[in-house]
Amino acid sequence: MDILRFITAGSVDDGKSTLIGRLLFDTKNILADQMEAIEKASKSRNDGEIDLALLTDGLRSEREQGITIDVAYKYFQTPKRKFISIDAPGHIQYTRNMVTGASNADLAIILVDARQGVVEQTRRHSLIASLLGIPHVVVAVNKMDLVEYSEDRFLEIAQAYKELAAKLKIKDLTIIPVSALNGDNVVDRSDNMPWYDGETMVSVLENVDVLNDLNLTDGRFPVQYVIRPQTAELHDYRGYAGRIKSGTFRKGDRITVLPSEVSSTIARVEVAGKEVEVAHAPQSVTLILDDDIDISRGDLLVTANQAQPVVSQDLETLICWMDDRKELKVGSKFTLQHGTNRTRCSVRSIEYRVDINTYEQLEDIESLKLNDVARVVLRTANPIAYDPYLKNRANGAAILIDETSNVTVGACMVE
Repeated sequence: MDILRFITAGSVDDGKSTLIGRLLFDTKNILADQMEAIEKASKSRNDGEIDLALLTDGLRSEREQGITIDVAYKYFQTPKRKFISIDAPGHIQYTRNMVTGASNADLAIILVDARQGVVEQTRRHSLIASLLGIPHVVVAVNKMDLVEYSEDRFLEIAQAYKELAAKLKIKDLTIIPVSALNGDNVVDRSDNMPWYDGETMVSVLENVDVLNDLNLTDGRFPVQYVIRPQTAELHDYRGYAGRIKSGTFRKGDRITVLPSEVSSTIARVEVAGKEVEVAHAPQSVTLILDDDIDISRGDLLVTANQAQPVVSQDLETLICWMDDRKELKVGSKFTLQHGTNRTRCSVRSIEYRVDINTYEQLEDIESLKLNDVARVVLRTANPIAYDPYLKNRANGAAILIDETSNVTVGACMVE
């Protein structure tokens, strides 16, 4: 079975953790001891109901405050597919956690409280989902039980979100009315909303096509480690280990090493120590070449017969700033990590900042603060071999690291 990675996002108290808990509960993915622990922890509730949000909110501070603070990962499966769910915090203070969780997601579930409608965090998380190139977005209009399962209210919110989505790059959009607390349209179809004839949440998750989202055309292999056993049996062995970011690599393929632009041919492809004829993203492999050439960690091997990456020291990037202690300013210096490649960089200019509410481009910006999204031009000390992010997410993403604290301070999408 294939794996779907999806993230739940939205404003505070929209019911993200409860939705994940309901999915786990109704798909029979909760163990008996987990259920017993949740029942004990729920005894303080006045209504006597089991708090399904406790399945993901594991920190003591989360349970005390009733909010999600850290990203929580849960693993479950149905007969059709395996899932990794990523429960992201809703508070604006923890937007950077949402960026971290969403960076590898195939699908985003954005929750909207049926009473509140589209709010600032809805716009912020939708913008981030769009910028991160998440192919599929599901809007769950939650707490329909608190608006008496009103079709008019659902259609009003759906229309407002479609107007928002028209300003973004969302490829596949689905809008579902749900009640995570009661289980309406989560796993089982709701009898309370006979006017809705679309798919349930779990049906969308099971059937969304993610295989076509993989880029199997452009071969990109960042070298993570050079294997040189230098034993009697493997005296001349030189393998380049790493994870294929995109495309396929076959025995006999002609490859180019970037940024040096030296060429060679693949002599062998090994997966888990065994030789195979072909390997593809996202497999971890070892490539052995015909020629002994100078290749080290951070170099990028690309298939020679496909479109080539851009090799440059000047990068135009969209950045989500994630540091609450320092601001990004022109002239600031950082370490840029792009795949396995690390190099120093400096900020050449801030072209504009995106207004979260209107998505307008605000110019004459002097600095970026926590959770700001902006177009920034970087200059790197060494050339970077990249693809535009929207063409190849795997080879167009990078992070900025503070040189003094070694803390990740920015998420970059190279344009």
